[in-house]
Amino acid sequence: MMYPFLTLTDETEIVHSEMKPDGQVKVYIERPDEKDGFHHASCFLPSYRWEDVSGFSKEEISHYQEILESTAHLILRFSQNGGFENAASL
Repeated sequence: MMYPFLTLTDETEIVHSEMKPDGQVKVYIERPDEKDGFHHASCFLPSYRWEDVSGFSKEEISHYQEILESTAHLILRFSQNGGFENAASL
């Protein structure tokens, strides 16, 4: 299951998975594109390992890396509690 986390002003959506038994959380980023349909990428926390990057430039991935570095503590916590919507106890 993927949980919504953040929508940026350019319509980029950031969602995350539940925490896996090995402690990893998959963060999926996608943005609509008129020409290509969607640009997308996956990043695995806490190692910040990027996979399946399609349509995003290196500069864009660097920007998303900064966003994830500043919010990873929240994503990791939300991933253990059913996402942001179920994080009332935080």
